[in-house]
Order: sequence, then structure tokens, then C-alpha cells
Amino acid sequence: MKLAIVHDWLTGMRGGEKALEVICERFPGAELFTLLHVRGSVSNTIERLPTHTSFIQRLPFASRHYRMYLPLFPTAIEQFNFDRFDLVVSLSHCCAKSIVHPGRAKHLCYCLTPMRYAWDQFEAYFGPQRVGRLRSALARPIMRHLARWDRETANRVDRYVAISHHVAGRIRRYYNREATVIYPPVDTSFYSPDSSDPERYALIVSALVPYKRIDLAIDACRLAGVPLKIVGGGPERAALEHAANGGVEFLGRRSDDEIRMLYRRAGVVLLPGEEDFGIVPLEAQACGRPVVAYGRGGACETVVQNVTGFLVDEPAPEAFADAIGRAIDTPFDSGEIRRHAVRFSRTRFGDEIEALVTAC
Repeated sequence: MKLAIVHDWLTGMRGGEKALEVICERFPGAELFTLLHVRGSVSNTIERLPTHTSFIQRLPFASRHYRMYLPLFPTAIEQFNFDRFDLVVSLSHCCAKSIVHPGRAKHLCYCLTPMRYAWDQFEAYFGPQRVGRLRSALARPIMRHLARWDRETANRVDRYVAISHHVAGRIRRYYNREATVIYPPVDTSFYSPDSSDPERYALIVSALVPYKRIDLAIDACRLAGVPLKIVGGGPERAALEHAANGGVEFLGRRSDDEIRMLYRRAGVVLLPGEEDFGIVPLEAQACGRPVVAYGRGGACETVVQNVTGFLVDEPAPEAFADAIGRAIDTPFDSGEIRRHAVRFSRTRFGDEIEALVTAC
């Protein structure tokens, strides 16, 4: 079987790229297609595959500002040629699911999410309060066009696999298609407890973008009187630093070893935004630490109420502050928290996705 793997773009090792890494391990003879590849930004396992990029790769400043070329992505993704392949596996959160493939080849899409900024999160990304009235007005028709194109190309996929039941619901709503659910991989061998005693601080590990609701966590920790450490970078950092008080420490991007140490010592790990799945809560739980998360989206499938943390019904600072205080003062069973996380291991994901690909 000749296999092609398609990913939207390769610019860092986030949740989607960690799933891609496991697929590349299981199918080392595959070829990889992506709109843009920033060399050295992903693991050696991914880098070793023969990689084909689109014309986006050659556009000015694309490696850092590729999102400004979003209107060109449909054209770019449709220009790849898959005539040599028997099976295409796409990992899609933007446009990878819309590749054009020959009729004899099968197309399996591991859908991280339908294009969120074109569907239900336009305001979070392109609302007037985020980008200004003019840019928001210009973006609206572009996103409407992308949403139409996204829906019209939904049937280019033979079978959808979703990262969560939450995402499967979005696929049903926007694409009118059913999806199998295979949870993404968590490196539960690397993320593990040690003998560290928990300290009285809350931790966020996240891209600093609007829908992550880092602002809510900052306000909640201020109300709870709990110091907050924030790992990650992104376009919202300057605004968040301006709004934060002295109890917030912005750590920027950190190595996996440093993040593991922070997980192990955190009193509680926070997920204040609605996530499609959310790898961070499971990495924290693999380290034996409790999580406080907004009780919508993927967190409902990864956090066990009163056992591995608390789910908060209302996205309000007061509600999160109460849960943060309770989580830090509750004597959770760290062994039970870890046992829950181990159910989401890399081996489990690899076995499930390999069985599905082999059966195609």
C-alpha cells in the first residue's frame, strides 16, 4: 500500500503534530504533504519522511506569517497530486481534509476540528475587539467563503475520524457526516510523577490566542489569591501582560523537560477555554496533578469530576476562582489521576489508528 499523509502546516509540535508523529512512526514508508514546512520545528520522526510543500512555502514571510495567506489555502491544498497513492490520511484543522484524490484511492481524515474561525469562533479570532472594525469587516466575507468551501468539500473524505465526541458533533453539524472517535496520543511515559511536593501555584500551558481565555484564568487566580505561571507564546501575550498583576509569571516557550517539571510541582493546572480535546489536561494528569477546566468541549471527556479535578460550569472568574481554591486544598489521589491519563497513551493511539488505516 502506497500511503500519503497530509497535514495543514508544520511549524511546531502541538497536539496535532504529536498525533502525526505517531502515524509517521507506524508508517515510515509514507510521504508527507503540507502547505508549509518550517525545517527543525517538528520532531526528527516527522522530518525524516519525504516532504512535499505547496507554493505557500515560497511566499514572502510565510514561515512566520503564513496565516495572512489563508485565502490562498484552498487553491494550494487542491494542487497536490495523489495519483501515485492507494490511501491518503489527512490530519486536518483547516484545509487538509479538502485534498483532491483519484477515485481509486481512499481518503481517511483524522479531523482535529472543522475550521473553527470560519464557523463558530469568528468573533474570537476576527471580531472588531480583536482586530479592529476595518479588518474585521474585511475578514467576514473571506471567512464566509471559506466556510462554504469547507462544507462543499466535505464529501471528498471517505471516512472521518474525530479526536473527540465533541468534534464528532461538530463534523455532524457542519459536514452532515458521521465520525469514529479515536482520542489523540499523550506521552504518558514521559509525563509521569516524581517525588516533588506540589506548590501553591496554578499553571497554564497554552498558545496565547483569544479562544484559550487566558484572561479569565488571570482574573480567577487574582480572586483566589493563587500565583499563576503561564507557559507559551502568541499574539495575545503583550495584552495579557499589560492586564496582569504581580501574581502572574509569563515564562514564554519552554522545553518539554521544563514543562514536565512545572506540571509535577503545580498545585493545579488550568484549562479556561473550550477545547476540541485538550492535550494539556492529560499531560498534567499523567504527572498526577489535578485540573480545573471549563466544563464544555473535550475537557468533559478527559477530566473526571471530583476524581482528577473539577469542571466549571460557568466561564466566569468567580466560578474558576472557587474551583482553583478547592483544587489546591483537596487531597486528590495522584495515583488514581495518573491511572486515568494512562488510558490515552501513545501506544493505544498507534494501535487504534494503525488498525483503521490497515483496514482501509
